[in-house]
Amino acid sequence: MTDHESIKRFPLEWPLWWPRARRRLPASFGTKQTADRRVTITIATTRLENELERLGARHPVLSTNVSLRLDGRPRSDENPADPGAAIYFTFKGKATVLACDRFLRVGDNIAAIAAHIDALRRIERYGVRTIEQALAGYRALPADTAADWRAVFGFPAGSRPTLDQVEDAFKAAARQHHPDVGGTDVAMAHLNRARDYAVQELVQ
Repeated sequence: MTDHESIKRFPLEWPLWWPRARRRLPASFGTKQTADRRVTITIATTRLENELERLGARHPVLSTNVSLRLDGRPRSDENPADPGAAIYFTFKGKATVLACDRFLRVGDNIAAIAAHIDALRRIERYGVRTIEQALAGYRALPADTAADWRAVFGFPAGSRPTLDQVEDAFKAAARQHHPDVGGTDVAMAHLNRARDYAVQELVQ
């Protein structure tokens, strides 16, 4: 998976205002590759990568509370207290995020996202909705916040600032919102995502 500059793969960077599960459930997404038939984080991550490739997603970043291996992928021998997983990616030029923490194990939450993307791709086969329509709701959450990066950094709607101008605006905002100067981690995560979305759009 291609890493973004701002979105952290570890620890978990949960999408702003994406609801958290009130209670978590056991799950079994099944595999014949392990003795207990449970999906490991490695198997689930491979499933997710394959589904994203079939979808045509770009710049995917999987964020969890599982520490990373040397190759940058999450380890398969950890199960943190917060098993949530979030996948950030670009789909046809639009910043998109999917997240899941319904299940007790990180591997199951990653597998659930992979299965969800597979289900979304099936929608288009029946000719009722397109994948773009199916994913529109998932863009709405980040669009209300960081994906509208021009509003975050004070640029006019429809403008195309340079990357240097974006970086200057980011630094100016960070001087006001960084936790070291009285801001919050949530505010900085918002700014980091906004900068990342700006870079994604401007480098195309």
